[in-house]
Amino acid sequence: MKIYQEPSMADWNSLVQRPVIDQVPLHKTVSKILQQVKSKGDTAVKSLTKKFDGITVRKLLITEKEIKDAERKIPVELQQAILRAHQNITKFHTQQIEVTKKIETSEGVYCWRKSVPIQRVGFYIPGGSAPLFSTVLMLGVPAQIAGCNQIVMSTPASANGQIHPAILYAASLVGIKEIYKAGGAQAIAAMAFGTASIQKVDKIFGPGNQYVTAAKQLVQLEGLAIDMPAGPSEVCIIADETSIPSYVAADLLAQAEHGPDSQVMLVSNQMKVIQDTMNELNRQVATLDRGPIASKALENSKAILLSDTDSMVAFVNQYAAEHLIIASDEPQKYVDGIIHAGSVFIGNYTPESAGDYASGTNHTLPTNGFARTYSGVSVDSFVKKITYQQISKNGIAKLGNTIIVMAEAEGLQAHANAVKVRLN
Repeated sequence: MKIYQEPSMADWNSLVQRPVIDQVPLHKTVSKILQQVKSKGDTAVKSLTKKFDGITVRKLLITEKEIKDAERKIPVELQQAILRAHQNITKFHTQQIEVTKKIETSEGVYCWRKSVPIQRVGFYIPGGSAPLFSTVLMLGVPAQIAGCNQIVMSTPASANGQIHPAILYAASLVGIKEIYKAGGAQAIAAMAFGTASIQKVDKIFGPGNQYVTAAKQLVQLEGLAIDMPAGPSEVCIIADETSIPSYVAADLLAQAEHGPDSQVMLVSNQMKVIQDTMNELNRQVATLDRGPIASKALENSKAILLSDTDSMVAFVNQYAAEHLIIASDEPQKYVDGIIHAGSVFIGNYTPESAGDYASGTNHTLPTNGFARTYSGVSVDSFVKKITYQQISKNGIAKLGNTIIVMAEAEGLQAHANAVKVRLN
């Protein structure tokens, strides 16, 4: 983790850059995968799974028996933890339901907006070395609340050809029955284009590595909706003199262990805090099973020393982190100035892990600076908004001339006439 002391604002743009694979060869590789699946369907999905994951999949669809058997394989303590998280996530997301309000904009003219669920949605759930069953809850709960009719889930199998039982248990908890053994760009392609086994979806959700992210971006160009560009995980931490370096280091490592292409950033006004945190990083990383992965991510990571509060806030806004932690006993000095972040964690006792699992907020968030313009997943992500209007005879009589004048000014005679025939 490299330290930068009082960098000038002219250097900030280079400091906030994320580690990425060269996009040209990446998109070329992913495009080939998409075309293979588009033309050969299930056969391509299976062959690519064998090629990339070394796993032979005979049948993509998970059986109902496999889903039921998963519950018996889950320790009771983990079941209880998943149920508690499900409860909190449900409680938070239920409050996001929009109540339809009919507004009388002028006499006899009524307008309203209604949320209508997207009919068929697809979830990509990362598996392999880190089976993210928590993501099943983060996507499944708001989809259920929104009222999506059909939910499809695709997730890579482990080396033994099985799906982690916690993923299947969480899926069962949120009512997902259509689950496929497929990962990577080929899974995105299957859900985007459809195969003999997998019916095409209307919108794809879920995080993934750079290949998965590239696949989502490329299928979006072909007209399929996606949640957001969500690639390798990242965290930025503001740590002042009141922070606790051991906590800060633990939070940095919590994101660094996601993958070697993850990035963590530390912004502080105290060199001692940075140095103490670096010492803690070295001590803690040696105790982690995924320490080598975290160490690789730390090579992409930076510690920034900035002396004043305004500069710290300005820098983190320019970074626009997926996760922003304010490690301070006086967090309000920073919170009110934050305008670019996926999710904010306030104070020394709010670890980012809480949002990842069980506090209630959603952990599917924009990365790579997209927090400047994108929001994290919510109930709104699973609905479309349809506007309605209804005008009475008296209403069109009072509003009609306004419409006619505007239409004729634009040279659209037929628009004006559609009102005139009613007035006459």
